[in-house]
Amino acid sequence: MPEQLYLLANLVIMVAYSGIMVAIVVPVGRAGQLRTNRLAVATALIFFSCAIGHGLHAWTSYQAITAQAGHHALAGSWAWTLAVWDAVTAGVGVYYWSLRRRYGILLGRDAMYVSLGEQNREAEAERARSTLAAVVEYTDDAIIGLGMDGLITAWNGGAERLFGYRADEALGQPASMLTDEAGHAEQQAVRSRIANGERGVYYEARRLHKDGSPVEVSLNVAPIRDSSGTVTGVSVVARDIREAREAAERQRALEERTHQAQRMESLGKLAGGIAHDFNNILAIIVNYTEFALEESADNPGVRNDLTHVRTAADRAMGLTRQLLTFTRGDTVQPQDVDLNLALAEVRDMLERTIGEHIALIARPAAAPVVVRADPGQLQQILLNLAINARDAMPDGGSLVLEADVADVDGNEVKMQPALPAGRYARLQVSDTGEGMPPAVVQRIFEPFFTTKPRGRGTGLGLSTVYGIVTEAGGALNVYSEPGVGTTFRIYLPLAAVSGDTAVAARPAAPPPGDGRTILVVEDEVDLARVVTRILTAAGYHVLLADSAPHALEIFAEKSCDALLTDVIMPEISGPRLAELLHEHRPDLPVVYMSGYSNGLLGETRVLDPGIPFVEKPFTRQDLLHKVHEALTVAVAH
Repeated sequence: MPEQLYLLANLVIMVAYSGIMVAIVVPVGRAGQLRTNRLAVATALIFFSCAIGHGLHAWTSYQAITAQAGHHALAGSWAWTLAVWDAVTAGVGVYYWSLRRRYGILLGRDAMYVSLGEQNREAEAERARSTLAAVVEYTDDAIIGLGMDGLITAWNGGAERLFGYRADEALGQPASMLTDEAGHAEQQAVRSRIANGERGVYYEARRLHKDGSPVEVSLNVAPIRDSSGTVTGVSVVARDIREAREAAERQRALEERTHQAQRMESLGKLAGGIAHDFNNILAIIVNYTEFALEESADNPGVRNDLTHVRTAADRAMGLTRQLLTFTRGDTVQPQDVDLNLALAEVRDMLERTIGEHIALIARPAAAPVVVRADPGQLQQILLNLAINARDAMPDGGSLVLEADVADVDGNEVKMQPALPAGRYARLQVSDTGEGMPPAVVQRIFEPFFTTKPRGRGTGLGLSTVYGIVTEAGGALNVYSEPGVGTTFRIYLPLAAVSGDTAVAARPAAPPPGDGRTILVVEDEVDLARVVTRILTAAGYHVLLADSAPHALEIFAEKSCDALLTDVIMPEISGPRLAELLHEHRPDLPVVYMSGYSNGLLGETRVLDPGIPFVEKPFTRQDLLHKVHEALTVAVAH
């Protein structure tokens, strides 16, 4: 009897342990973790070894029963002891087997595999959360969390870089600190839309940096929901779009210049064809008129009439020569010419003809400025511009002729045509006349376009100037304001010269701003952005005002180290603004900027001589050197 019980118990234990082993190995194997899930494999091996051991016990007992030999059988108390123990062990195995059905522990379907997978998924989820937090923190975009009350609840590193506030300065503060009253109302409206169920709102707006300068951003606003789906706040992703806008504006300006060049080229081809055809017709008219003059020597009346015809033909020939110059079809004889000498010759010619009601001022360069050009064409440029200036000042005024050397950075928007960066000779012709509106400025170089009364202009003077300058590899820039005056700037390549005729070397790189604050006053938005970017990149803090009254408001609230202001502005001019600020800060350095030449502003007493001044268009180095010089002089005094 004991042998049979011993055999049965071992068989039950062996089967139970084998089942447990299979329940472990099968899901782990299906998951492909037999090599990696060491805990599951070790547990399976334990049950496997136990199953084998109890199988051997069963086999021994079976042999003892079948042999019917006393020396093979288990006898005495030890046989009963082993039998009872194996029965207990079998009961434990049966009990353990029942646990997996009741609780699904260890032996439930995929139980051990699922437990390990959950651990892996939790670890992967934690790593994903850490990675996401790092991405949010270090992205260039500003990522901001707001409560529905408008208070800031999250502030990443991108927000610090974009708006200038540290996280400890921003958290808990209202989002309205980043904008003005209009922007605050816009923020509230967007939060209301999100609270009413909109999934997201995208728009562009102007926000404020910590130092008060404007920041152009695109904003993507989305709701933050809790586990029940209730909107508890909003997330805001803000991206700086200043560079994208500036790139788009540069592209637009480039396209406009390209279209202008194409239009001028088309007009040039048309004018060239007309000029050549007219030359053929005029040749016939002039020669037959000469023949008739010879035959009418004894008829004064007819001869007088033919003389008028010949005079008219000569005028027509002059017009065709101008057309050919505009279309680059006329013969030129370029040579090295000093602009100072050309300026002096034209001044002598104009002094006798321009009229006493106009003050003529010539400002040659300090050193010879040599270009490769036709001397006659240079005179034609200066004379055409001077005559136009005279006609724009019927009641008198000032005409300033200047020669100097200027740097071009290659990004000037209003240069016609565009010039590569470099150093160029420059002629400037400025007047205090009637000025021109932008629509007229855009067309002044087109042939036959004129604003003069009928019979007083052909519309070929400025188109001829354009043709001469572009043929010489140069470009023109026009700055005009109705009621104030006009400045023409002619840029020509410098000739390769040596000795004392060589131009001065480029100035060294300007020193950094070292965190000093500049109050910039400029009413043209595009130019204000350029100035702000140049100064900020050089290490200055910028306080930007779009008008003189706005500048006075900023000055009353914040201090600055220097004032950089436009000269001609509505309401209050730049010099008047400086006077008002000097009442509170007599030592405040001031730098003026204007599209009019320094010579013109000085002669018309808009600015005092020797005052810090930078002409538009200016390069980055021009502006930074002038601001640094003003600050240095102020410290020295």
